[in-house]
Amino acid sequence: ATEFEITDLHPELVRTLGLLRFRTSYGQNVLAHLVESGHLAGLMADELGLDRALCTRAALLHDLGKALTHESEGSHALVGAELARRHGESEEVAHAIEAHHDEVEPRTVEAVLTQAADAISGSRPGARREALESYVKRVRALEAIAAAKPGVEKVFAMQAGRELRVMVQPTEVDDIQAQVLARDIAKQVEEELSYPGQIRVTVVRESRATEVAK
Repeated sequence: ATEFEITDLHPELVRTLGLLRFRTSYGQNVLAHLVESGHLAGLMADELGLDRALCTRAALLHDLGKALTHESEGSHALVGAELARRHGESEEVAHAIEAHHDEVEPRTVEAVLTQAADAISGSRPGARREALESYVKRVRALEAIAAAKPGVEKVFAMQAGRELRVMVQPTEVDDIQAQVLARDIAKQVEEELSYPGQIRVTVVRESRATEVAK
């Protein structure tokens, strides 16, 4: 909380946040996820002209209930919202907590922004074990498509799988064939893989001549 200059949290909420240091969700440390969500919410609040302190606070506290689900009935979102209300948090913060998984319909922009910060932190490549495994599988499938083409020497998936760099043998692939190869790989990727955004396919054909001066 001190990282965000929040000095008025109830001691019980501070204690509950501390417990989340020892909890993980899909391999992601819950407290680290909350801190990251808080930073993301603050950045988005600045861009949208919203109350940064309120948005940061809601995102920081949105998974409070994960520390208590073993001893309380209900989902972590509803349990966390109840805890926040009991210990003096505003209705705006409590509502953002209870609505972050749509169990309660989000009625405020702060609640929607909390959902967005939660989703961004949880879904970035490598954040969670489940996401990491699926990311590695997608990158390997991407590289395999290019590696199977004739004349390909090496393949590198770059920028978290958003670019595929294909090195070809210059003696086997000429400049025109390199353009055709890039188009063929891109088409096969479109047909066989599911991915967010775009993937740039770059075919590199390099020839070198070396002489030694004596």
